[in-house]
Amino acid sequence: MTCCTFQVKDVSVLCSDAESMEEEFIWEEYMEETGADAAPHTTFRHVETSLQSSFQPGMKLEVANKSNPETFWVATIITTCGQLLLLRYSGYGDDRKTDFWCDVMTAELHPVGWCAQNNKTLMPPEAIKEKYSDWTEFLIQDLTGSRTAPANLLEGPLRGKNTVDLIVDGSVLELRDVSDPLLCWPVRVIQNIGGRLRLRHIGLAEEYRVQDIWLFYLDVRLRPLGWASENGLALEPPTELRPLNSESDWQQALQDARLDGQKNPLPLEVFKDHMDLPKHSFRTGMKLEMVSPWEQLQICPVSVTKVYNEIYFQVTLDNLSADATTRSVVCHANSPGLLPVQWCLKNGVALERPLGYEGQDFDWADYLKQTGSEAAPDACFPDTWQTQGFAKDMWLEAVNPWRPEEVCVAQITQARGRLLWLRLEGVLKPLSECIVDVESMDIFPVGWCEANAYPLTPPIKPVCQKQKKIAVVQPEKQLAPSQPAEPAPVNRCQPVAMDPGSANGRYCCSRIFVNHRCFSGPYLNKGRITELPQAVGPGKCTLVLKELLSMLINAAYKPGRVLKELQELEDQSWECQEETLKAKYKGKTYRSTIRIVRLAEQIPDFCRKVCVKLQCCPNLFGSALVTDKCPENCSVQTKTKYTYYYGKKRKLSKAAGGEEAAGGEPAKPPRRRRKRKAIFVQKKRRSSNIDYTPAGSPQDSDEAEDDEDLAPQSGSEGTSSEPRDDHTDASSVEVTSSSGSQRPRRAVTLRRAFSDGTFTAVQETPGACRRSTRSLSAYHQNNKYQPQKGQDVKVEEDDGQLVLDRNPLEWSVDEVVQFINSTDCASLANIFREQDIDGQALLLLTLPTVQECMDLKLGPAIKLCHQIERVKVAFYKQFAN
Repeated sequence: MTCCTFQVKDVSVLCSDAESMEEEFIWEEYMEETGADAAPHTTFRHVETSLQSSFQPGMKLEVANKSNPETFWVATIITTCGQLLLLRYSGYGDDRKTDFWCDVMTAELHPVGWCAQNNKTLMPPEAIKEKYSDWTEFLIQDLTGSRTAPANLLEGPLRGKNTVDLIVDGSVLELRDVSDPLLCWPVRVIQNIGGRLRLRHIGLAEEYRVQDIWLFYLDVRLRPLGWASENGLALEPPTELRPLNSESDWQQALQDARLDGQKNPLPLEVFKDHMDLPKHSFRTGMKLEMVSPWEQLQICPVSVTKVYNEIYFQVTLDNLSADATTRSVVCHANSPGLLPVQWCLKNGVALERPLGYEGQDFDWADYLKQTGSEAAPDACFPDTWQTQGFAKDMWLEAVNPWRPEEVCVAQITQARGRLLWLRLEGVLKPLSECIVDVESMDIFPVGWCEANAYPLTPPIKPVCQKQKKIAVVQPEKQLAPSQPAEPAPVNRCQPVAMDPGSANGRYCCSRIFVNHRCFSGPYLNKGRITELPQAVGPGKCTLVLKELLSMLINAAYKPGRVLKELQELEDQSWECQEETLKAKYKGKTYRSTIRIVRLAEQIPDFCRKVCVKLQCCPNLFGSALVTDKCPENCSVQTKTKYTYYYGKKRKLSKAAGGEEAAGGEPAKPPRRRRKRKAIFVQKKRRSSNIDYTPAGSPQDSDEAEDDEDLAPQSGSEGTSSEPRDDHTDASSVEVTSSSGSQRPRRAVTLRRAFSDGTFTAVQETPGACRRSTRSLSAYHQNNKYQPQKGQDVKVEEDDGQLVLDRNPLEWSVDEVVQFINSTDCASLANIFREQDIDGQALLLLTLPTVQECMDLKLGPAIKLCHQIERVKVAFYKQFAN
């Protein structure tokens, strides 16, 4: 038997009952508490661009013929939806009746010219084979001037990736010098955070990491390797970095970067969204206003002092003092912060007077006359009056300009034209305020950091001074005598000094042990249980139990389900205190009020009944430490037998050793299991076949059983997007109906339909802006569509499946309206007619689109999208292949 030693660790617990045991910033909770509004995601154009597919409409590729997979034909990309491409064979012209969808990850797609290189046959589809007599001549005309889909996006490790994902760590680019636009130098990508790149100049070692710079990949200063030579620019390291290396070291680093770039070239698709800079109209001597890049929250008069070319020019801060220090910066026509003369006056913003200016009030007319200069005309500036959807008191995430690696919670305190005044939460004054342009690439929508697994600096909150102490006993492995015993880390709390008197009194308890060897039941993950501390306590009863229950919830397969079970736990004989516990699952946060005993003598009974509720061994946690063999002999029990014995299975009229044995009261009659209303979990597919597994199939039964009743009665709220994994789309969350004392009549109908096996709803749920590629995975749809008499759209039911006699891509607007009229969303049919939505547009509708464009509340939007999903599943089943 392995020997174990135990290390006692004291942890500090805040006295406030309202505070959670762990500090965690969640945007939705913060905005709910403060009543704040998030800036619309669509206002962040650079983020929207980064989420777009690498494939563009109009690209050509070669795809296998449906009727004869051994032959291929040229097709054109009509539109994209994540990694799904809508294609049309060349030769069909504007006829969209035969357009078809395919998954770039599973379909056999190749760049134009692949068939010729691999001796494959190019043959037009049978339906149009007789349309042209000379197909070779047709292809020559069709492909002339067209763009083929890049080969590296159709095969290999970059297959199907979004543009931003093509930039991998170690990639080499060229960066235009910030102080001299005629110079460039290669940089290497150290990190790629959702398109925000941490870059290091070639030739600098790790020790110079403080010189790293952060830029969004769409920044106009970034160019592909070799661009400088092609455009006649010199390759030289920045002036301030040259002393760090010898000239020979810099040149050697340049040669190594070129070789590295040739071996691992960065796909040119990365730069497809880079905009060419417009020509400017500035002349030397012109004056304008500019947000100061040197001083905080200042807008100053500046002058154009040098024009490099038709793209770049230099502006210098006006300084009339005798010992003036020149401060200059290189700009272009779209540089943020450039403003016309009188902009501050028109927008009610203070303009900083030039140093050495005589007079109390600054007047542009007098200043221009005094200096003998002219104001830059308004035509030199882009639209400087529109805020593009931003407004005061909106919230977002912003880069700390004084620490570029830090992204903070930020609030818009003022919006004037193109400028936003931000207050950075979590940053101490006076560095907590800054001015940014509305098109700045250093601001991001709410949830961007969470979507990209990057730390976000939260607001600073006051900390309660009065504290209670809880000791956590952490197991250690036996170490060799020569090695000092190091305590295992306690992740949840910081160790503090133990107060010997904190465990005294009726409302304080001794240690509560977690017996890792005992059976964990169907709800708790055995692996996570073994990672928990050996014991929690001593300390105040409610705080110790709250900490223990929080650990158990986080160790569950489905935390929300455990939270639901704990919510139903109560005993009239207990003296309880209500505590709020939280659970996070698949991007949603669930909160529920749990009744926790306050007296030490009631803790053994409380722990045992919690174990019974969770169908685990009654000794899994409690006041007794199981050192060798569990008295319940739980180690020999199978999951089925054990849950029958201790749990609440319905087949047994009385569960031996169950609630009656534990609490001395009759077991409650079994509660009928409530069916879920609707779920849709999108999976990333890696096979060419579309999965139509029924919701009740073995593959889905485990998740269905665990997820029912997931949403507690107290409600739930969605958090920002979770970091995605390799199998589940980060934007997919489960939607469950909350239980209540009275259920609407429609809910009863749904439950009956579920029990009869005739209804399963599939619905896509909305999520925050995130960087993910979606693919289709649909469940069987058992709804029966019953059209009105006289309809042209006819459907049948085949083994419970919806069968359409016509491809919905061919539906007209009237046919779509007829279909909507036949559903419970008939009141929305006129919207489809007004918006001119035909069958093809119907299949492209999603929940976010329906909510935004049709201005619907969530409930009606979900019902409408459910009907649309019925058609989508039937379409993919019958016509997609």
